[in-house]
Amino acid sequence: MRPEHLSLYTRPGTPTLHPDGTWAVVALTRTDVEDDSYRTALWRQDLPSGALRPFTHGAKDSEPVFSPDGQWLAFVRAPEGGKPQLAVMATSGGEPRLLTDHPTGISGRPVFSPDSQRIAYTARVPEAGRYGTDEKVGPGAEPPRHITTFTYRNDGIGFYGDRPQHVFVIDVPAVPDPTADLPSVGQASDPKGSGENSSDGAEVPGRLATAGVDPVQVTSAAQDHRSPVWTPDGAGLLVIRGVADALVPELVHHDATGTSAARVLDVGPGNVGVVLFDDADAVWLLRSDLGDDDMDFIGRSAALYRGRWDGTAITDLEGLTDPVTESLGGTVFLAVDGGVLLTRERRGTTELVRWADGELTPVFEGAAEVTGADISDDGAQILLAATAVDSVGDLWLVEGERPVRVSDLSARLRTEAGVLEPVELEATSGDGYPVHGWVVAPSGPGPHPVLLLIHGGPHAQYTPTFFDEVQVYASAGYAVVFCNPRGSSGYGQEHGRAITGGFGDRDTADVLAFLDAALAADPRLDADRVGVLGGSYGGYLTAWLTTRTDRFVAAIVERGFLDPVSFEGSSDIGWFFGRRYLGDDPTAVAAQSPMAHLDKVRTPTLVIHSEQDWRCPIEQGQRWYVGLKRRGVETEFLLFPGEGHELSRSGQPKHRIARFEHILAWWAKHLPVQAPVG
Repeated sequence: MRPEHLSLYTRPGTPTLHPDGTWAVVALTRTDVEDDSYRTALWRQDLPSGALRPFTHGAKDSEPVFSPDGQWLAFVRAPEGGKPQLAVMATSGGEPRLLTDHPTGISGRPVFSPDSQRIAYTARVPEAGRYGTDEKVGPGAEPPRHITTFTYRNDGIGFYGDRPQHVFVIDVPAVPDPTADLPSVGQASDPKGSGENSSDGAEVPGRLATAGVDPVQVTSAAQDHRSPVWTPDGAGLLVIRGVADALVPELVHHDATGTSAARVLDVGPGNVGVVLFDDADAVWLLRSDLGDDDMDFIGRSAALYRGRWDGTAITDLEGLTDPVTESLGGTVFLAVDGGVLLTRERRGTTELVRWADGELTPVFEGAAEVTGADISDDGAQILLAATAVDSVGDLWLVEGERPVRVSDLSARLRTEAGVLEPVELEATSGDGYPVHGWVVAPSGPGPHPVLLLIHGGPHAQYTPTFFDEVQVYASAGYAVVFCNPRGSSGYGQEHGRAITGGFGDRDTADVLAFLDAALAADPRLDADRVGVLGGSYGGYLTAWLTTRTDRFVAAIVERGFLDPVSFEGSSDIGWFFGRRYLGDDPTAVAAQSPMAHLDKVRTPTLVIHSEQDWRCPIEQGQRWYVGLKRRGVETEFLLFPGEGHELSRSGQPKHRIARFEHILAWWAKHLPVQAPVG
C-alpha cells in the first residue's frame, strides 16, 4: 500500500436493519483526495444477497436509523457548506426533508420514540454572540471566557462550556394532505428560521421554518448531555449528563414533552456508559467501577448490569459479568431475547457477544474488529460492520450459526494496493510475563530494516486487521513489529493497570522483549537496523526508549505525552491523567518523564505534531524538538495546521498522505531499504 491508496478507502458506518429483516441502510464513507474531504452517502443493501445501491446523494449523509414501524428513516445530513442537521424521509420513497437548523449542527445518532412519532437527538446550544450566532461578532471579537472548572474543552470539539450539548425532541412531520390549503408565504419563507419565536413568544432553538415542526429542548442544565434513550411508554428519556470536574456522569430521567427538571437515577457508584430497555421493561446498562473516589479510571472495564424500571426509578440492579476478566464495551448494545448483544475486546480483537442465561457467547469472533450492528425485530438477522485482515470495513450477516460477508468494500484496495498479512507472535518479558502481538514482513529474503510501532492510550490495543500504518510501512520494505504490552486493553484489568506509577518500566521491558523475539524468530529481519515510532502514549514510549538506549537508528515521536508537568495545565485531560498514572511525588514523576531525561537522547528524531491538538498539546512536541536541537541531536519538526490529536486516523486526506510521505522520507534517509538483487 502506498500513501495515495487512501483514496481507495471505503468504510461502513453502523448499519440500520429494517424491522422486517429484508433490507438495510448503511452510510459509506469514501476518501476524496482531490477535494480533500470525506464523502458519506447512504446506501441501500438488500438481504440476504448483499446487493448495494445508492439511497441518498448528499455529500455528507450519516447515522441512519429506521423508525420502529419501518415507515421512516432518520439520518444526519450536512448540506454543502453547512452544519449537520436532522433529516427524515419515508422508506417508501421521496426526497429527504431537513427538520432542524441548529447554528452549530446536531451530533450523534437520532433515536425514534417507541410509537415512531417523535425523534430525540442532541445538539450544542451556544451562548448568544458566540460561534457565529451573531454575524457581526467574529471569533476574535467574542467576549472573554470566564472559566472556573477543570472541564471546559476537549480535543476535536474545542471549548464547550459556553455551548453545552442538549437533548431535543421533534415530531415526525405529518404526511401532507394534497387537498389542504397551501401554506402562506410567511410560513415557508424563512430558510434560516432559527431566530423566529414560537407561538408563546419564546425562541425555538434549531427551528427551521420550512419543516413545519418545532424542536423541543428537553434538557437545560449547563452540562453536556448525550445518549438519549426513550422509556418504554414513550413519555420520557434517560440521558447521560456530564458532571463538572468529574469522570463519572449522572444518569437522569426527563419528561419528553418539554423542558423539564432532571431526576437523577441511583444506579450505584461508577461510570455509566450505555443504557437500553428491552421488551420486558428490563433496563440494561454498562457500568465501570472507578474506585472509592470515582477517579481511578486506569485499566477499568465495564460490567453488564440488569435492573427493573418502575416508571421513575431503576430498581433491583444486579451485576452479571466480571470486569476484572471481561473487557466489555458498548460499541454495540442491543436487546435480544433474554439478554443483550454487546462488544468485547479480547487479545487484539473486538468481538460481538451475546449475554443470555448467565453467560457470554461469541456471535462474531476471530481476527476482526466489530464497529457497529443492528438486529431485526424478530431477532433472526444481525447485520454488523467489522474490519478484517483484508478489509478496512465490511458488512456481515449473522443468520443462523455462521456469519456471511455480504459486502466487499475493500476489493479495489486489495487488488491495487495489496495486503500483507500479520503473523501472530507471543514473547516472554524479562519477568516471565507473556507479551502478545504481530509481525508484518515484506516479501523477499531480506535483510529487511525493522520498525517497532507502539500504540497510544495506553489503555488501547493493536489489532491484526487491515491497518494503514502497518501496510504502508511494510509495502515500502520495512518489517513492522507491533504488540500490546502491559497497560493495553483486551487482556484483563490487571494487564491494563500494571504500569500504574511505573510508566516506562514494565511497558518498556515488554516492547523490547517482543522486538527481540521477533528478530530471533525471522532471520530476514535486520537486527542491526531498527527504528522506533509511536503516537500519543506511543510517542511517550518512543521518546522514553531513546532516553534509555541508543540501539535505534532513528525515531519518530508523534503527538507525544512528553512532559507530565506542563501537560497538567495544557492538556484537556491534564488535570487528572498524569497524576493518576504517574503519581503526585515530584521525584517519582521526574523518574517517569522523558523531558527530565532529554539530555540522554542521541537518536535522530522526527517530531510530528498538530497545531490544534488539545490532548497532547503542541508545546509537548515543540519543547522536545527545541531541546534536541539545542543539544545537537539531529531532529526535524513536522507541524500540521488545522489538525487535532486524530490526524493520523481522521485528518484531512491530503494531510494524511503528506504525513506518510514525510515518514517514509525520514526512514529512507536513516533506514534505506536495499534494492532487491536482480
